[in-house]
Amino acid sequence: MTILQVKDLSVCFHNPNQKASCPVKNVSFNLQKGEILGIVGESGSGKTLTALSILGLLPYPKAFHSPASSIKFQETELINNPNIRNIQGNRIGFIFQEPMSSLNPLHTIEHQIAETLIQHQGLSKKQARHEVLKLLLKTGIKNAKQKLKSYPHELSGGQRQRVMIAMAIANKPDILIADEPTTALDVTVQEQIIELLLKLRKQMGMSIVFISHDLRLINRIADNVIVMKDGQIIEQGNCYQIFTTPKESYTKTLIEAHNTLKNNKITTNKTLLTASNINVCYPKQKSLWGGVKQWFYAVNNISFSLKQGQTLGIVGESGSGKTTLGQAICKLIPFKGQISIADKTSTNWHKQVQIVFQDPYNSLNPRMNVGQIIGEGLEVHFPHLSKAQKFQKVSNVLQEVGLPTTSIMRYPHEFSGGQRQRIAIARALIVEPQVLVLDEPTSALDVTIQAQILKLLQQIQTQKGISYIFISHNMQAIQSISDEIAVIKDGQIIEQGDCKQIFQNPKHPYTQQLIKASAL
Repeated sequence: MTILQVKDLSVCFHNPNQKASCPVKNVSFNLQKGEILGIVGESGSGKTLTALSILGLLPYPKAFHSPASSIKFQETELINNPNIRNIQGNRIGFIFQEPMSSLNPLHTIEHQIAETLIQHQGLSKKQARHEVLKLLLKTGIKNAKQKLKSYPHELSGGQRQRVMIAMAIANKPDILIADEPTTALDVTVQEQIIELLLKLRKQMGMSIVFISHDLRLINRIADNVIVMKDGQIIEQGNCYQIFTTPKESYTKTLIEAHNTLKNNKITTNKTLLTASNINVCYPKQKSLWGGVKQWFYAVNNISFSLKQGQTLGIVGESGSGKTTLGQAICKLIPFKGQISIADKTSTNWHKQVQIVFQDPYNSLNPRMNVGQIIGEGLEVHFPHLSKAQKFQKVSNVLQEVGLPTTSIMRYPHEFSGGQRQRIAIARALIVEPQVLVLDEPTSALDVTIQAQILKLLQQIQTQKGISYIFISHNMQAIQSISDEIAVIKDGQIIEQGDCKQIFQNPKHPYTQQLIKASAL
């Protein structure tokens, strides 16, 4: 039974003094009762605009649809429907991508979930509280009664996403639209959310539209798949058929981007960097007089070595201590223990060890152009170079990371996410470091851009013999680039070994859980 029919949907926007643009063009698909439909594509492909159109959540009248566009929910036309508020959040629920931005920071969890129950079902506050408690328990939130008075900032990412799901299913909708509901979550929490959605589908018999750029998640949850590119559907069909025998080259590219493996191997056994008994701790509890009664160990007695030309992948969930360890290696935060390069402590550590941060947009100064951003390190570490020599070094490193030299005078906001990450890599490379610490360098990027950045890093490593410490919770990225892997949990290395051995024969239950949750 068809519950939702989208036919010839185009989404357009009025532009002052310009011709209207249409980022979504002639999209058509059907959603069956009880079906999970996956919509996959990169940023800008039109996935979210298509989903927002279903509930009329676009910025009308600036946004508009072509005359041929039609969205029918159980034979009711939704486009330009004056009564669509009766359907929004009632018959069709919506889970937004970023729960921290979607939840009101000024209201408790109980208030926010109860609001939709009171609005659509006319429940009293007492009745609504009872229903909210049932919803929190249904979505797997522990200590649900205590969480009623909690505010969004007091919950973890996974808990906030569960609250968003509770709000979306409060009125027992026929359709649930989930727009990138697991993007910011660790792989094990992602798996929990997927299991929850599958469980709710079975219990409530609802249909789900699951939107993501992560093919692993789409493969895990969907019955049928739509692949979008440049605002159009380029391929659709049964999930198994799409993943095993894709017809379109773009679909093949998306799938292959998940299956890249490291192809350059270490040719030396020379140990470059040694870290011994690294500890990073913070005061957890203080006495009345200000003395520390209890310490929290973000990094607890970690030791490892790194060979020249080797990539050590450090993997773990949020809060495991991996980023703190990376900052300690770069000597950006106080730590106890010893870190040395080539058997002796370097007198110019920040030239030898550079870092590439997770979010390139926030790590690049918006007031500086690319030439100034990349060349800043030369002022500190190569002050003897002339202006022309510095310009030449900036031009050379831009070419190394695959950017044109004409980028020098442009600013960070003028580049895509992948290009900004290349700029961040160029900034680190220009001072000719021996070790590069890469802190989640692909987490904010689409899967094909991730593959490009990983390939670029491998090329640079082959050419320069540089060593990497690659920090991530993305097991695919870790497998793609690492020679050796260290798995961190609660500030400690719980398993370490050769990349192939870790993935084929993990010994620790936590490592097994990470690998299972990340399997395509």
